[in-house]
Amino acid sequence: MEPVYYPVIGLARTIFALQGLKFTVKGDENIPATGGAVIAINHTGYMDFTYAGLPARTTGRYIRFMAKKEVFDSSVSGPIMRALKHIPVDRAAGADSYHEAVKRLRAGELVGVYPEATISRSFELKGFKSGAARMAIEAGVPIIPIVIWGAQRVWTKGFPKRLGRTNTPISIAVGKPIQPFEPAAALTDQLHATMSDMLLDLQQDYTHEPGAYWVPARLGGSAPTLEEANAMDAAEAAEKAARRAEKKAE
Repeated sequence: MEPVYYPVIGLARTIFALQGLKFTVKGDENIPATGGAVIAINHTGYMDFTYAGLPARTTGRYIRFMAKKEVFDSSVSGPIMRALKHIPVDRAAGADSYHEAVKRLRAGELVGVYPEATISRSFELKGFKSGAARMAIEAGVPIIPIVIWGAQRVWTKGFPKRLGRTNTPISIAVGKPIQPFEPAAALTDQLHATMSDMLLDLQQDYTHEPGAYWVPARLGGSAPTLEEANAMDAAEAAEKAARRAEKKAE
């Protein structure tokens, strides 16, 4: 039992109950009882990581999530993130966080990562970065894929958060461990294909509201297509880069 993580999970479960969230979890037996593993999670909303930790509790384990440095810089969330032993990621200089993650994996920890790096506005799987695969190969540990569906209804990019009692159903699937192999690009492709199949499977058993913002265009929703979402992300990244350049020039 961890003095901070354990009560935080208890608090989170209480909040989930007050919100009326209805979880369906399958495949939690695929979380190893011991040893390190990369936990690869799809990214549709800001609350994904709180839900992704639920299957690990079946074996009494905790996930150390890799999260952007800005979350640790906050006077509110920073102390909590550090107490939970999560790993800060400085996107401008990510080598330190990568090496720390590999160190944790070799020590037998579960390390949670988002291979897509950012929230998918289309709610389809974006292209994957190779970090999860490279960490698994270097540490000699498996990758455990986790797919979550419904989290985008609670709080996602560009839409108001819905943190009250919404009775939202959230489906979680844990895939079988993928043993590491080289090259990292091929392992990344296999991970993407596996998580794509898992996501399609979850969506088949989920009721989707026609035209809803949280429903992918492919399923009759009003979310942008993956191509449209990628263009939006590229425009946003260019705007941020321009702002940083302006600040440097001042």
